[in-house]
Amino acid sequence: MTNEPMIDDPMTDNSITENDPRLPTQVVPSHYQLELEPDLASATFCGAVIIDIDILEPTNEIVCNAAELEIKSASILLANDNRLTPDVWLDQQSDRLHLKVEHIGNGLPTGPARIELTFSGILNDQLRGFYRSTYQDDNGAEHTIATTQFQSTDARRAFPCWDEPAYKSTFTTTLVVAKEHLAVSNTAPTKESRLSDGRRRITFAKTIPMSTYLVAFVVGPLELSDPIDVAGVEVRVVHRPGQGHLTSFALDVAAHALRWFTDYYAIPYPSDKIDLVAIPDFASGAMENLGCITFREVLLLIDPDKATQTELENAAAVITHELAHMWFGDLVTMRWWEGIWLNEAFATFMEISCSDAYRPEWQMWTTFCRGRAAAFATDALKATRPIEYPVITAADAEGMFDILTYEKGAAVLRMLEQHLGAEVFRAGVRHYLSTHAYANTDTSDLWDSMEAASSENVREIMEAWIYQRGYPLLELTDTPHGLVVSQKRFMLDPHAHSAPTNGASQPWVVPLRARGQSSELRLLLDSPTLTLSGCSTADFVTFNTGAYGFFRVRPSAKTVAAAVAGELTPSERHTVIDDSWALTVAGETSAQEFLETALQFVNETDLTVWQALAGSLTHLGRLVDKQVANNKVADNESPNTPNALSADNFTSAVAALANGALQRIGLEPQPNDNDRVRQLRATLVTLLGTVAADPKIIAASSQLRDHDDATLATAALAVVAHNGGRSQFDEIRAVSQKATDPQTEQRNLRALADFRDTVLIDEMLEAIKSGEVRTQDGPYWIRRALTNQAVGGHVWEFAASNWELLNARFPSNSVARMLEGIVMLDTSDQVATVSEFLAMHPVPQASKQVTQHLERQRINAAFRLRVATS
Repeated sequence: MTNEPMIDDPMTDNSITENDPRLPTQVVPSHYQLELEPDLASATFCGAVIIDIDILEPTNEIVCNAAELEIKSASILLANDNRLTPDVWLDQQSDRLHLKVEHIGNGLPTGPARIELTFSGILNDQLRGFYRSTYQDDNGAEHTIATTQFQSTDARRAFPCWDEPAYKSTFTTTLVVAKEHLAVSNTAPTKESRLSDGRRRITFAKTIPMSTYLVAFVVGPLELSDPIDVAGVEVRVVHRPGQGHLTSFALDVAAHALRWFTDYYAIPYPSDKIDLVAIPDFASGAMENLGCITFREVLLLIDPDKATQTELENAAAVITHELAHMWFGDLVTMRWWEGIWLNEAFATFMEISCSDAYRPEWQMWTTFCRGRAAAFATDALKATRPIEYPVITAADAEGMFDILTYEKGAAVLRMLEQHLGAEVFRAGVRHYLSTHAYANTDTSDLWDSMEAASSENVREIMEAWIYQRGYPLLELTDTPHGLVVSQKRFMLDPHAHSAPTNGASQPWVVPLRARGQSSELRLLLDSPTLTLSGCSTADFVTFNTGAYGFFRVRPSAKTVAAAVAGELTPSERHTVIDDSWALTVAGETSAQEFLETALQFVNETDLTVWQALAGSLTHLGRLVDKQVANNKVADNESPNTPNALSADNFTSAVAALANGALQRIGLEPQPNDNDRVRQLRATLVTLLGTVAADPKIIAASSQLRDHDDATLATAALAVVAHNGGRSQFDEIRAVSQKATDPQTEQRNLRALADFRDTVLIDEMLEAIKSGEVRTQDGPYWIRRALTNQAVGGHVWEFAASNWELLNARFPSNSVARMLEGIVMLDTSDQVATVSEFLAMHPVPQASKQVTQHLERQRINAAFRLRVATS
């Protein structure tokens, strides 16, 4: 049995080694009085901070964090009013600020004291710390704002501080800004005065105790929406001038989420106001700063009448995710970064639950099957990691923000919720938050609360899911003694299947729910095998009821038949497709067998199931190249059920399947279409216009690109880009550049990565290189272009040739995201080239993710070879 790893508490453990990045613990902060004066024209700032501290042990040295700051002055005021001037040393390698007092023999006495520091710094262009962002107004004039992004360890770039999550403190922030500029921070302003030079000095209310990474302030030529009142809490959107008409959707989602979370958690919102701030340049999607939540503009400024359904759902999900953090993450915070899943997995789980309540017709838990499938794909690699593992450095912490923390974490929480029951699970959440409000926790605290609410041994159930890599594949075998259910670790590498749990130190405790025609079996599978006497596979249509379990099941013939007949729920049908596809990639079934299974879904009507089909068929279509097209097809083979993956047969089969579904709903939107039907139509149009190369859809897409239904128009846009040339490229690029809303800009910018002409792609790569494409967008554009089969290798050559420039320009956390695209460079030559390059050019902040990308690239290359030689 794997034991829970020991987690050092920096507030109490004094065994800090010389190489440990954690700060010494003799001194802890309790309150910051912070004043900052940003100069947007010169991209600099100056500041002063007074930090109330408690000296827990006599010491001659106080050590905190600072980076890229110039310390102007420093003093230490003791409780007896004795003021000391320390020697100051800032170690730029360790980001440690040392304040040393040599002449006190026994050291600084224990008890309260105060540090007073003045300093200056730069408003960098790296989208981290205290940084600058720019936008152009309608007249083409450029404007600059100053904003923050402190997670994980970048508050130290704005002011000296104890920049670790366990050192919670209260903050009183004052900003000195130009008279015409807006200034917002975590709390509401309490005092404002005018300086002799015309600038305004604004002081904000004292915050609750919180970690430094949650401090935020934004200054610049921005505007506020009218506030809405939600149970006494004002909610506003901060935006660039002229964008106020795009704020209503975000405000509506936020109002719903604030009410929903207050009820779910049974704890009032823990601060005094909420500002949702749209930032023109932002490295992540959004950041949960208490009361001052920052977002990419595309996720906050939305015209619902012009946005696609996917854009609306993504925006709602991110807004609800960040508001969930006001409790899970801000009120209660992980003690150290290995526990970040406590924040992010719960916020992801809550985002889906809240969004599902906001618009039940969106069926967000069914939609989550796609996110869970992506987590499955990563967690089936040798290079996967546990949800929680020891974190030492800041680079380690940055690497935690990945699909395993978010989607796998949310999936195992959903599995636990369905096992315990939704009300029992919520009682555990409430117990956890109320018990640890304003404090820090680790994973064991969550299990204590869940066990208190449920009287079940939750710790034992969840231990392997959190601390062990991977997940199980369940095998079902009929024997004379009954149905044998066995579990082994599932891995995508065809050569990785050996031991029952394949390197796992213990079997998972699997909350198994099997459903028959009129009954359900529920049990905890806690051993490698279990025999169900008197049962057979014929008794059950699914062994993953509701698709709640984070495991795969080898589909039986009866399960596939039930899925095809529509006897399973959409989530369960999605799981049949996804499990079948995973077994195909892993080499346990053939591509031909998968295609035969997929082509049985001729009557499928659900969006999420079709997304699984489309994703798998798109990947398979990449492999139906000239080598495979030369295979002969027997005279008795139907193009709808091919026994050879010839190019013509494959294309015809996909076209027949997708056209049948499209004919049922029609190419032209109907007044009674619901949101999921609109998305389904878009999915089918994209599949037909790209993979199936349907000439009617390709021809129609030129007109559909301007359709009033943005969801359909965006699908047509993808088809036009995939099949287009110079004139279409120029048109789409012009639309992106002249767009008046973020969604139109982004969807057209992304579509430019789908063109299959390297001359056109080079123009965009040069635009990224020159800075014409924002640094927040460049990595994601390259990622998409890398997956473009026609130009991916060419794009990789660009990335490799400009590696130093791209790493210097792009936010560090986006480099791994950019490299996700390499998984589709799936020839043997590309595998060797990419692997050799990245061995010489490591990405330390994302070493685990890069290793995962390289492994998946090798798996895809092996899959390509199997299909080509089958």
